[in-house]
Amino acid sequence: MLSQLLVLDKPPLELKVQKIQLLTPNIGVVYSGMGPDFRVLVRKSRKQAEQYHRLYKEPIPVTQLVREVVAVMQEFTQSGGVRPFGVSLLVAGFDDNGPQLFQVDPSGSYFSWKASAMGKNVSNAKTFLEKRYTDDMELDDAVHTAILTLKEGFEGQISGKNIEIGIIGSDKKFR
Repeated sequence: MLSQLLVLDKPPLELKVQKIQLLTPNIGVVYSGMGPDFRVLVRKSRKQAEQYHRLYKEPIPVTQLVREVVAVMQEFTQSGGVRPFGVSLLVAGFDDNGPQLFQVDPSGSYFSWKASAMGKNVSNAKTFLEKRYTDDMELDDAVHTAILTLKEGFEGQISGKNIEIGIIGSDKKFR
């Protein structure tokens, strides 16, 4: 997962918006859209994962957590008196089924991908990934490809201060 950070320089405070969040030790998520909606979904996801862990004494499978998030988003899409969530998500995790990546749309529909992009300039980013991504990439090559993909639609210079990278490997630890 790779994300552009929004850094606001307002002396005396420097505000930093983090777009990548840890849901469980083996599942992370990044968003595009409205930050407050994302925080609500992160809180609900963590609560759902904790309930599953308390009941079954094992981590929640990635697909099940995605289905739980999607159910909430779908409910808000169809319910009267509330607005739909204005956020798209990329959920990455590693469980007994191996590495998984899901893209979740504001409507509540979700899709499994090997590599994906969302947000501004998404069509160019997905085209770039289709050309460069292979199943047998090494971790360094995958990170390099992700950075190059982000650079395609990036405004300004890319540095460690304005991007975030999330990695999950066979150790099942999201970092």
